[in-house]
Amino acid sequence: MTEMEKIAETSLLYDFYGQLLTEKQRQVMALYHEENLTLSEIAGEFSISRQAVHDTLKKAEQSLREYENKLGLVEKFMVSTQALEEIEKEIDEIAAAASDAAILERLAKVKNIIVSLEEE
Repeated sequence: MTEMEKIAETSLLYDFYGQLLTEKQRQVMALYHEENLTLSEIAGEFSISRQAVHDTLKKAEQSLREYENKLGLVEKFMVSTQALEEIEKEIDEIAAAASDAAILERLAKVKNIIVSLEEE
């Protein structure tokens, strides 16, 4: 896994489970991942050592992975997203081959339902 993939994974885990972290872990994660502050800059913000910031980040990231291992919400989200994409593709293919106006209208309604799910 590349560094960019790790960052994306951590961000996604944080989106799902961030509220389960301690307040300090959330603050450190936000400063590091969202504000792009260095460990030294974050250490200065909290008047703690750079090593303490590093340890807090690693512990928070480990907690996020443990939550995912136990709850699997990110995995379920990814599977659902993939399924919706496949359903949309099938609808488009059926609509391209259909000529019945009633069928096309019903397919459009189904596609609108899918779009509304994706926007939530």
